[in-house]
Amino acid sequence: MLISKLLTIYTPLIGWTGVGWIAARFLPASIPGYIGKGLFWVGVPIGIVAFLRHAQVSWSLWIAPATAWVAILLGILLAGVWLQRSRWSSQTRISFMLTSMVGNTGYIGFPVSLILVGQQHFAWAVFYDLLGSTLGAYGLGVALAARSHQEEYVWTQTMVTLASNPALWSFWVGLLVRDAPLPGWLETSLRTTAWMMVSLSLILIGMRLSQLRSLKSIQPAAMSLMIKMLLVPLIVGGGLWLAGITGAVHRVLLLQAAMPPAFASLVISEAYERDPEMAVTAIAIGCLGLLGTLPIWLWLSSG
Repeated sequence: MLISKLLTIYTPLIGWTGVGWIAARFLPASIPGYIGKGLFWVGVPIGIVAFLRHAQVSWSLWIAPATAWVAILLGILLAGVWLQRSRWSSQTRISFMLTSMVGNTGYIGFPVSLILVGQQHFAWAVFYDLLGSTLGAYGLGVALAARSHQEEYVWTQTMVTLASNPALWSFWVGLLVRDAPLPGWLETSLRTTAWMMVSLSLILIGMRLSQLRSLKSIQPAAMSLMIKMLLVPLIVGGGLWLAGITGAVHRVLLLQAAMPPAFASLVISEAYERDPEMAVTAIAIGCLGLLGTLPIWLWLSSG
């Protein structure tokens, strides 16, 4: 049973990511940027609306962003404890915190959740990502990087950025129209397009990984991944289980908490002149390491 589930996720995860890795070798370097913008403005919003169709929605869904924020704050806490023993530069310390606190719960987390848990519980993954990871990265993450850069941080700028995120708008639209009747051909077309966007997001991950040129800063990256991909999900998963949250809901929240560092950590590190080299290393190794950690979380959530 476990092996079949792993094959179900490994096949598209490795296959489409590999396609992206190979394609990037022959395509202009600007192509991933265009694909990323297309997914950001069109693809991901369509996918969210489509996969929220007929999804189970209840007030208990707010447990998802609450869990996300517990994971984010726990990552910061554990990173801070480790940093007390380190002698890294201030730039590396901030990037270390960024890669320890926020995971790639969108471009990787969504496909993993859809394939391993199913569309019925997809709303939990969306709540976790948009109201947790996205706000954590471009809210708290930007605040940490900006303040450490000795710049005046303006909260209104972050609020404008978040408010203009099309994924957030499509999220609310998807909830409003999730049970609205649609013609059969439109329902089929919407779902087909959404799955194509899932494949395209994995291709984009492969393209981005192929563009990473440095794997230095191994020590801070390895410790960051230990926190982000092992300690945090282990503690979060145990806490959910003790709180009586089990089954498919437990699995989707645990998988989201166990995702590798978000690409947002690299974007923020570059924008605020932190340590993008360390962020790149953590992202690359984390994406590869996910293949090894997924069996652990599937086994722990199988009960």
